[in-house]
Amino acid sequence: MRVSESFEGLFRRLQEAWRERAVLLKAASFATIGVINATIDFSIFAFAHYYLGWRIVVANVVAWIIAVTNSYLMNSLTTFAAESGRRLRVKDYGMFVASQVGGLIANTLTVYALATFLVAAWIAKLAAIGVTFLVNFSLSHFVVFRRRENSPPH
Repeated sequence: MRVSESFEGLFRRLQEAWRERAVLLKAASFATIGVINATIDFSIFAFAHYYLGWRIVVANVVAWIIAVTNSYLMNSLTTFAAESGRRLRVKDYGMFVASQVGGLIANTLTVYALATFLVAAWIAKLAAIGVTFLVNFSLSHFVVFRRRENSPPH
């Protein structure tokens, strides 16, 4: 094996490690923002359901809309800043909301089923928030904020 081949192999492994690290850092950032938005989601849900008397599904959808809007703002400006150019775009917001609908469906089904058959609504909501993290991060990373041709490598 030539020295240049050794360096090429090392360089390739370092590039792969950097990409994996970048994804892990993005996942951690996404999770941190997710905690903030989960707090917003849970608080609005609990207020609307317990204080205002809204039905579970209505309270859940309204809370989700507010939290997902905040999530788009925060993730565009931090987690996926390189991909978004720190610019907010109506088209990207629409894609982000559309991509998060899978999480909304999973979230709503989980909170409804658990609250109807097993546990208190607030416990069901906490479980539902946990169910949606992987779906939402994957769709955000691979669909909405994918690397654009003119953006620098991450």
